[in-house]
Amino acid sequence: MTTDALLPSLTARARDAAHARTPVCPCGTVTRAETTLADRSDATVVRHAGTVAKAHAPDTDPAELARRVTVAAHLPGILLPPLGRTPVTLHGRPVTFWPYGSPVDPEDPDAAPWEAAATLLARLHRSPAPAAVPPMRGPAKAARAVARLRAAASRHAATAPVLRAWGTLPAWARGEAALPDTTTLCHGDLHLGQLVRHPVPEGPWLLIDVDDLGTGVPAWDLARPAAWYACGLLPPDDWHRFLTAYRVAGGPAVPSHADPWTALDVPARALTVQTAARALTKAVAAGRPLDEVEQSLVDACARMAPVRPRDPRG
Repeated sequence: MTTDALLPSLTARARDAAHARTPVCPCGTVTRAETTLADRSDATVVRHAGTVAKAHAPDTDPAELARRVTVAAHLPGILLPPLGRTPVTLHGRPVTFWPYGSPVDPEDPDAAPWEAAATLLARLHRSPAPAAVPPMRGPAKAARAVARLRAAASRHAATAPVLRAWGTLPAWARGEAALPDTTTLCHGDLHLGQLVRHPVPEGPWLLIDVDDLGTGVPAWDLARPAAWYACGLLPPDDWHRFLTAYRVAGGPAVPSHADPWTALDVPARALTVQTAARALTKAVAAGRPLDEVEQSLVDACARMAPVRPRDPRG
């Protein structure tokens, strides 16, 4: 089935789920009560009033997804709790249902909840996994981005430094070996788009999107903001707010007082390569040159390649 067939069916499922939750749905009186929040090959997400339905990627394992959703149900103060623990199938795609939460405002960077994100991560990393979960999927997603780059832009001048930086990483960070930590619960894909306020509009911040949730190296969850900071894309004040809040909350990913980069260097490099690979693949597909931010990511890869990563395992 195509996304064209999926979207109206998913919208109808979201409407049915919303109406089942309340005898009087406000959809007739609320502007834009029914909206498409995302429509990509890896996720289609629609909202009806206070209910969200998400169709996950076609290659998602429904059993693994169910275990990840169960974790969210057991950690309601950290992760947005689902409206049901068992995914349903729609046009061959697993579908889950969630309450709607207010997202981070991308137009107001000064209000970005860096402290809340860091505190939630620290709490997640300190929580025993309440159910058996697969490994977190961060390295696998990075490897997929690099594979797509090789397939789409192998001859582009910017591809070589990205691949050289990728080649310096240890096997676990490239998704080629088991993760060195198999007990710590991780989000797997942390960025500000993964936080919402619930209940709306002023409830506490909670983490969303359990597709990559699992056990693994907790520093991976700090790696994207760390990479942005190292590439000059995140202001130092924001980075230090995030890192300080994580440490104050007792997060185990980095030393409480010593140099955090002993733990962050490898994951931050991997996220830099992943982001550069995605940016370069999109630019080539669009037939356009790299913009300033995309070029800065490629330049960061070029600087990383000659320097051996700092793997805390030695």
